[in-house]
Amino acid sequence: MFSFLKSLFSKESELKRLMPPVRGKVEENAPTAKMTWLGVGGAAEILFTPADADDLEFFLASRPNAPLTVIGGGSNLLIRDGGIPGVVVHLDKPFARIEIDGERIYCGAGARNMEIARAALEAGLAGFEFMCGIPGTLGGAIRMNAGAHGRSTADTLEELTALDILGKKMVLQRGEVPFDYRSNALPDNWIFTGAVLKGTPDSPDAIRARMNEYKALREKSQPQGVRTAGSMFKNPVGLKAWQLIEKAGCRGLKIGGAAVSEKHCNFFINTGKATAQDFETLGELVQRRVFETSEIKLEWEVRRVGVKTKRFSSFGGR
Repeated sequence: MFSFLKSLFSKESELKRLMPPVRGKVEENAPTAKMTWLGVGGAAEILFTPADADDLEFFLASRPNAPLTVIGGGSNLLIRDGGIPGVVVHLDKPFARIEIDGERIYCGAGARNMEIARAALEAGLAGFEFMCGIPGTLGGAIRMNAGAHGRSTADTLEELTALDILGKKMVLQRGEVPFDYRSNALPDNWIFTGAVLKGTPDSPDAIRARMNEYKALREKSQPQGVRTAGSMFKNPVGLKAWQLIEKAGCRGLKIGGAAVSEKHCNFFINTGKATAQDFETLGELVQRRVFETSEIKLEWEVRRVGVKTKRFSSFGGR
């Protein structure tokens, strides 16, 4: 047993030794559960927090040949219990800048959506009120085209900056970003680093009133003060996922420490000691029951990453 554990440890150490000399923080076998809103999940084989965009670009251009996963605010994320093999890139505070110039907001991909909405309010820029209820960061909102109250992230975007898997920098205009409902068709391995958003001048009082209205609606219809990842499933065209889940008799359904919210059926909550497997099993059960009652296959909105059982050995040099 000791020799096996020693061998496993050496493999993890080998990947760390293959990391290029970055300026950011590099951690081995790093816990990730506290980085997500659900509070579940295993460790990252290597967790890399870049010092800035240049550091990230350097890493991508010389990274080891290992799986790569990017996480931001962790709001719409389910990390499986076996953790995440390879390198996990965490876009943290160096990517959280928010600067306003006229009608434009210059943001890092790590800027929190709530903070963007607040900055727009202070600047008298309308069009971002919906973001006050969008958890997580801008990078994730762009990736999934997050939205609410009839607006989406695509409606605010003017310019997007990204790095491809080799570290090549790209700047795309709004018309070059193929947005769709709760998604976009840009390559999954592109890393968004920043964006320029555009608003419309309006009275701060009017903007604040809309934000307060959205907040009241959210508090009335969604669970508050609990660990949740927001909507677990996308709404099928012309339908509401929560209504289909309720029709299937899943309100309050529980598996282990994971439960379908009594208040909003498309929200799953961690009742205290849930595992990622509890959430995934519960989600699959809900999918089956909805299909049995409505003949509709619900599509996951929450992003699921990692492996169910730890096996950190899937890398091989540069």
